[in-house]
Amino acid sequence: MSESEVTREGVRGARPGRQAVTGKAAGRKRRGGKRGEQPMVPEAEFSSYYGKPVLNKPTWKAADIAGYLYLGGLAGASSLLAAGAQATGRRPLARTAKAGAAAAISLSLAALIHDLGRPSRFINMLRVFKPTSPMNMGSWLLAGYAPLATASALSDATGRLPRTGAAATVGAALLGPAVATYTAVLISDTAVPAWHEGYRQLPFVFAGSGASAAAGLGLLGSPVAHAGPARRLAAYGAALELGGTQLMKRRMGLAAETFDQGKAHQLMRASEVLTSGGALLALCAGHRNRRTAALAGAALLTGSAALRFAVFHAGVASAEDPKYTVVPQRERLNEEEARLTGRPSAE
Repeated sequence: MSESEVTREGVRGARPGRQAVTGKAAGRKRRGGKRGEQPMVPEAEFSSYYGKPVLNKPTWKAADIAGYLYLGGLAGASSLLAAGAQATGRRPLARTAKAGAAAAISLSLAALIHDLGRPSRFINMLRVFKPTSPMNMGSWLLAGYAPLATASALSDATGRLPRTGAAATVGAALLGPAVATYTAVLISDTAVPAWHEGYRQLPFVFAGSGASAAAGLGLLGSPVAHAGPARRLAAYGAALELGGTQLMKRRMGLAAETFDQGKAHQLMRASEVLTSGGALLALCAGHRNRRTAALAGAALLTGSAALRFAVFHAGVASAEDPKYTVVPQRERLNEEEARLTGRPSAE
């Protein structure tokens, strides 16, 4: 095609493709009859106005929010373990779990209030009841659960009001699963890609992580003769946590990269090693002596904490890089356009 023909095509509105000749060599011929260089289109650079991220980086502190996520899971699962231990006559295990639940939920509330800045901000969330708001429902859940867990632990420690204590133990156990998992719903309801894209599996991951932590506390604080339920819970919790995490990473798309980079990757690897190692040690040797059981318990507690901190740092990393927001949006738009027009979606 001659240069004049190229010009006429441009006038008629034809657009060059990805391999179009660019620069000064466009439309000219090199010696030997060959055209100029045909460079590939450079990789897209994801940015926004003034070079700022598409999303605002979460300003939460890791110690407050990741600690809040971890302690809530430990508390809720411990209440469930305490009720089971009490029902089967394993009082040392029940006492350990009740005390752990009360302490964990108290520290969790302290971390949340510290992040909010003033206690009144938490109280103000209780002025309304809004089922469509995970934050509001979580506030009501904590407001109902914390007194029950505390009353259960105090009654067991003092021996007073045993019926009230037993009722509080049952009540805390009924709310325990929701306390252990609602934080997954809370963070998945944000626009942070690494949290939002995992909304289907993250509650199961947090449930397994909370169960592993509660089992670890039970192994750490009770005699091996009474720790049978804790050892079994360690196996179930570890399987749910590890399996759920892998399934979540496979299904969440591009944002899964953030779990394999930087601090999140280091914490995730530590979590996998500690949780799997602690569960195996608890099952295979945790019934032999207290020292082995305590070592398994410490590994499970630490592994669960590492997972929550990994999720937190992955979320921050995904909010900082615009591609984790832009690329999935483009893919969804292409899929919707292909569905409406009947044409195959763009690669």
